[in-house]
Amino acid sequence: MAVVSSHSAIQMRIGSIVLGVLLLLVGCVWILQGINVLPGSFMTGQTKWAVNGAICVVIGLLLLVWASRLRS
Repeated sequence: MAVVSSHSAIQMRIGSIVLGVLLLLVGCVWILQGINVLPGSFMTGQTKWAVNGAICVVIGLLLLVWASRLRS
């Protein structure tokens, strides 16, 4: 089993947090566009974008939970 250095663990944690937050934000925008709350895009009113957004939100939340459990 490989030992991860403290510096690598911190970088992985920061990267996971940044990616998790980005997925969360993008997912929320996609949900709002998909349910026709946020107009002005080709995604507006298309349910598949609301579903894709929900998937992004879930993955983003899982990444944030995982990152919070990483030891630095």
